[in-house]
Amino acid sequence: MMVELQQLGCHNINFVSPSHYVPQILKALPEAISMGLSVPLVYNTGGYDSVNTLQLLDGIIDIYMPDFKYSRSNVADKYAQAPDYPQMAKLAFKEMHRQVGDLLINEQGIALRGVLVRHLVLPEDLAGTEEVMHFLTSEISKETYVNIMDQYYPCGNIPLDSPLRRRITQAEFNQAIEAAKREGITRLDKII
Repeated sequence: MMVELQQLGCHNINFVSPSHYVPQILKALPEAISMGLSVPLVYNTGGYDSVNTLQLLDGIIDIYMPDFKYSRSNVADKYAQAPDYPQMAKLAFKEMHRQVGDLLINEQGIALRGVLVRHLVLPEDLAGTEEVMHFLTSEISKETYVNIMDQYYPCGNIPLDSPLRRRITQAEFNQAIEAAKREGITRLDKII
C-alpha cells in the first residue's frame, strides 16, 4: 500500500496515531523499501509518546509531526485524564528533534525531514500556548516549525459551564500568534 501511494504521487507516507502499530510498521518497511519506497515517512502523533518507542524509529522516520496539546498538568488531567501529558510530550519532542532536527522544506514547499509541531488553540488558553512556545524555543530550537491551529470545534456532550463549549475567538487566536512571536518562533505555518 505504501508503494502504491507513492506511485499515485503522494509526497510522503503519513502514519497517523501510530504508536501501537510500530511493530507492524517496522516489519512492513523492509519489504516496501525493496519494492522502491523512497518518500519520507511521517510519524503523525498526539505527542503522548514513549521515548523507548521513538528510539526504535531512530533512522527510520523522516518527519515527526506531533501535537502539543496541553502545557499544564492540571488541564491535561481534567480534559484528557493524562496529568503526565506535558512531561511525556516534552521528553518525546526532545527525542524527535534529536533524531531529525529542524524541519527541512524543498523549493516546492514539501517537507523532507525534521519536526513540525502542531498546536491547537483552545478557549481561555487551556492549551497554554505561551508555555508551549517557550518550551519549544528554550529546549528544542528557535527554528522549530509550528502550525498554530484555530479549528477547535466543540462536539459531544460538553457541560454547560465548560470553557470547551465554544469555539475560540479571533482575539484568542491572535493572542496565541503573538505569544509564539514573543517567544521567538519565526517559522509559523503560512496559512495563519
